[in-house]
Formats: sequence, C-alpha cells, structure tokens
Amino acid sequence: MTEIQITRAGLNDRDFIRSVSERTWPSTYGHIISQEQIDFMLDWMYSNESLEKQMNTGCEFYIASIKKENGLWDAVGFCSVSPEDEEDKSIDALEISNAHKLNKLYVLPEAQGTGAGKTLLNKCIEVAKAAGSSSLFLQVNKLNNAYTFYLKKGFIKEREFKFDIGNGFYMDDYVMRLNF
Repeated sequence: MTEIQITRAGLNDRDFIRSVSERTWPSTYGHIISQEQIDFMLDWMYSNESLEKQMNTGCEFYIASIKKENGLWDAVGFCSVSPEDEEDKSIDALEISNAHKLNKLYVLPEAQGTGAGKTLLNKCIEVAKAAGSSSLFLQVNKLNNAYTFYLKKGFIKEREFKFDIGNGFYMDDYVMRLNF
C-alpha cells in the first residue's frame, strides 16, 4: 500500500502548486476547453498574487506526498478548501450557509490511482467537519473525468452552472455536494 502524507501548504509552496496545475490541466481540460482558456484560467487562479490572496482570505491548501522506495517523500498533488457563506454570490441561488467548498484538487497524472486524490479529498472533508460545516460542495466541469470520482465518493449533483469568467470564457460546471 502506498504511504501518503498530507501537509498544510504555505506561501513558499506556490511554485509547486502552480507546477502541478500546469502539468495536469492540459490532460484534464485539453479536450474540453481551448488552450487560450487554459492559459487564461491558469494565470487567473495560479499567479503568485492570486495564490497569496487565496491563502490570506481563508483558503487552506494541502499537499499530498507519496513515500518512495528510498524513504524520501515526493509531492504529487494538492487541494484547497475554504469556508463559504451567504456573501459568496459566485453560484446564484445555491444554499451555501454552513458549508465548505472544495476549490481545487489536482494530482499529477503519473500519481493518479495511488490514493493521493482520495486522501486529499478526505483531508478537505476533515477540515470542513472540524469547522462545523454540514456539507462540502464543489464545481466540476461537466466533461471532466473527476465527475465520476466525486459520484463514487458520495457527492450528489445539485445543479448545472455556467459561470462567466471574463475574456469571453465560461466555466460549464456541475455543482456537487456531500452532506455530512
């Protein structure tokens, strides 16, 4: 069995987080959205300034590492989770009081299937429960293979949502929720 360690990420981990995103997005989204949209979204969500703002406004980032045969740890993915409240109007008419949002969860392609994604998801659930939230919700692109991963983990599809992110680009997502 693969040994996986989860650690809290900080500002010094921004380069790793951006690197994982840049290495996973082409295979995850390349068949769904244009390269121009991928580049726009990576710049929007993973610039140093954006990651710093996220980390300083309630988003907790965690890194998954796998223990290698030589005993060293190899970082392979990350997630981000945050408390949400009625003030967040990004998803109109969605009941988000007393909930946490899974903002991001990415594992390098070569580490998928190791349990790192499941372990990161479990960390987000643990954070949400410890804070007293009654659910964890997320947005996932309708054509992203992760949709079935979340279904298998007990999430239910609540609604479809098309979100204008600017520059003529949209996120065409399912909103999913796991109630505790």
